[in-house]
Amino acid sequence: MSNGTVVLAYSGGLDTSCILVWLKEQGYDVITYLANIGQDEDFEAARKKAESLGAKKVFIEDLRSEFVEDFIWPSVQANAVYEDRYLMGTAIARPCIARRQVEIARMESAQFVSHGATGKGNDQIRFELTCYALYPEVKIIAPWRIPEFYNRFRGRTDLMEYAKKHGIPVPVTPRAPWSMDANLMHIRWVLLMRCTLLMIFFPVENNHAPADLYLMTKNPEDAPNVPDVLEIEFRKGFVAKASIQKYPLSLLLSPRGKHGVGRIDIVENRFIGMKSRGIYETPGGTVLLKAHLDIETFTMDKEVRRIKQGLGVKFSELVYNGFWYSPECDFVRHCIAKSQENVEGKVQLSIFKGQVYILGRESPKSLYNEELVSMDVQGDYDPCDASGFIRINAVRLREHCRLQGFSDPKP
Repeated sequence: MSNGTVVLAYSGGLDTSCILVWLKEQGYDVITYLANIGQDEDFEAARKKAESLGAKKVFIEDLRSEFVEDFIWPSVQANAVYEDRYLMGTAIARPCIARRQVEIARMESAQFVSHGATGKGNDQIRFELTCYALYPEVKIIAPWRIPEFYNRFRGRTDLMEYAKKHGIPVPVTPRAPWSMDANLMHIRWVLLMRCTLLMIFFPVENNHAPADLYLMTKNPEDAPNVPDVLEIEFRKGFVAKASIQKYPLSLLLSPRGKHGVGRIDIVENRFIGMKSRGIYETPGGTVLLKAHLDIETFTMDKEVRRIKQGLGVKFSELVYNGFWYSPECDFVRHCIAKSQENVEGKVQLSIFKGQVYILGRESPKSLYNEELVSMDVQGDYDPCDASGFIRINAVRLREHCRLQGFSDPKP
């Protein structure tokens, strides 16, 4: 008798193929699910492979539109950057993938969902928190956290032997020590080696990434000597349809890479409590961030933007840690969306040799008053008012000086 039905998040690679067969060994009926979020993948080959390995059903879902509309655009609105550098292309993809996995599990009356995420990374948290938030009664099978699994498969050699024994196609060439995750927005590279039960990370000190690692971006030194100039239009903080018609979505999101824009090599703090090294290529996302920051500052009240900046940091932390489907993240997203009501206009920019340069901007909702700020026209402003403004702001400074008992502090 079957132990139940499990929906497996399946990539078609060695790990999840072995997990598929292993789950069948444990007595489960396995439904595989592969999400298309813009990665370069032979989806038909993955389907045939899953069927040949005994999957009861195979779902291959095109999630590119909802990935952009429901996850990328809100992240652009938020200026979402984790720890000041990472644009979170992987972090925002996980709730998108897991949401559909849960929908399939409900549709197929599956009691279980499963994934191939390791026990040391963030993805296990992101997948599972989404599943529990949207399907509270679901049971999760995480093989890389089950002793019977990880004691059996202590490294890649064990997986390869298992694959050969069960007729699972294996890679012809040795695996590089880099794990890649790709989608419409970015490519993530994590330096690793599966030579024990999970991941062992190479030292990061003076260990430069190989020059041929990058797929989405060109080395800025080899970039064209002529810049790309483009104009991006925003409405309520979203990229307007006019921009997408002029520059196809694929152009806006990824291929500014010919100028080497969007490369970072960082050590980041995982939610689970350890530091890891990641290399990211996010060319289109970097361009959109620069453009959105510019039009936002142009059209948003100063104090509203100050609050919104804090909300953006909070949003980034919540999403990175897997809490997209939480009441607090829902609240923050609504507040950010409210702040974007007047973020409307066009930004002209130049992309050249690894850099994004803002050339200009225009907006019907602009808060820039040329007459008010001009040094040649007084406008509706009395300079005498500044004297009182300065004196009021100096009150606490003068009191601080008095308290210290001196009037001429050294720098």
